[in-house]
Order: sequence, then structure tokens, then C-alpha cells
Amino acid sequence: MDKIKLGFASDHRGYLLKEELIKEFKHHEKVLEVVDYGTNSLDSCDYPDYAKMLGRDIKDKTIDFGVAICGSGIGISIALNKIKGVYCAKCNNALEASYTRLDNDTNVIAFSGDTPLKEAINMVNTFIETDFSNLERHKKRIQKIKEIEAEND
Repeated sequence: MDKIKLGFASDHRGYLLKEELIKEFKHHEKVLEVVDYGTNSLDSCDYPDYAKMLGRDIKDKTIDFGVAICGSGIGISIALNKIKGVYCAKCNNALEASYTRLDNDTNVIAFSGDTPLKEAINMVNTFIETDFSNLERHKKRIQKIKEIEAEND
């Protein structure tokens, strides 16, 4: 399988976890390049700013997959899903990370900055190593999502 470009974005509540994940995935056998969209400190900041940077590069296909982290993982996932062509799933465990790739062909995973490092590594590994199933029923559903998206341009 081809190597991927993997982007990371967080707010201040996800900063420390993001930094640890970047260290881990810079040396992953499947990752060609890691891109850090910030934030770069524990100073309070707004997650939509970082979601927007990550999401634009997902949309433009500058990077293949994204990892987004905020306090709960919810806010940053909402912001990312406002960008056409970005399909972000807020996941709580590796099983959900697997399902979102298999069934939904998502391109960004989001989770809480409070996620234990080992579980976060497991979720990101599962996310980037799981291919879309390509089953007709899932392709049909994704197409319907894209039609909804097109109606709201």
C-alpha cells in the first residue's frame, strides 16, 4: 500500500496528546509525511482555526488523512464537517475507528485530548490501516451524503 501524508490539528486541550502522536507517527511504516497544523502551545485558542487549516488540506488532497483533537473531540469534528469533502468521525475507541473507515470512508478522525496515549495510538493506527470496504451499500450511502452536501453549497 502507498504511504500517506497524515495531518494533525488540535486546540490547547489536545496539544500535549497531539505532540505525542506526532512523535509516534513520524516513524510509522505507512506514513510518508506528518504535517502539524497546530496549535503549538498550551495557551488557550479556538479549535475551529486549526480545524479549518487541516480541513482545507484534506479537501485539496494535500494530505490524505487527518487527526483532530480538542477537549471532547466533538467541537473540532463539527468544524471539520463544515468543509466540503471532509468527512470526520469523532471516535472513542479502535472499533469505531475501524467502522468509520470500513463503512463511511472518512478522512479525519477526532477524539478527546483526555484520551489515554495508548488508546489514541491504537485508534490512529486502526484508522490509517483500515481500507474502505467498497461495498455497494456503503458506496450508495456515501453518495447520498454527498448529495446532501451538494444541496447546501
